Amino acid sequence: MSRRFVIEAVLVAIYGELMVPSRPVEYLIPYSSILELYEMKDSKEPVMPEADDDAHVKEKIGELIAFFDDPFNKKKLERALQAPWRSSPPIPVNERVTFIVVHSIENAQYGEALDPIETEIVLTSLREKAPVLTDQIELMEKIIQAEIPVQVYDVYDFEFAVEDGITADDWMKP
Repeated sequence: MSRRFVIEAVLVAIYGELMVPSRPVEYLIPYSSILELYEMKDSKEPVMPEADDDAHVKEKIGELIAFFDDPFNKKKLERALQAPWRSSPPIPVNERVTFIVVHSIENAQYGEALDPIETEIVLTSLREKAPVLTDQIELMEKIIQAEIPVQVYDVYDFEFAVEDGITADDWMKP
């Protein structure tokens, strides 16, 4: 059985280890975070602080964009875009990683506490009952402070989350 995580598209470009998990993983990716890839790739703003790292990540972002622009994958994406909260069919990346793109809709439910993409990540997590995987300490703090009932893992705890992570049922027990 595969583990499911809600994640921003850019994180799979930044953290290569996310593409080689120890067991099968499904990444639920809000479509708006895929659109962000185009902005990041063409932006003069660095994604990473070191120039060499930034060049490498922007190359990986370009590869991810090409993956989603592949006609077969694009057709699957278009299915998700037909209605709000619709998910694409699974898009296999390799033998252990599958992407599912979610046409999430930001609804300002969390007001100014979360930005639109953060809101979509949280709402996707709530709807799909899947934990959030992020590298943003600020997002984790916002989720805790707002008492939003979602699981969140730091990307550096990825192997724990995949192997030993707690289930939603475990998390809800007193």
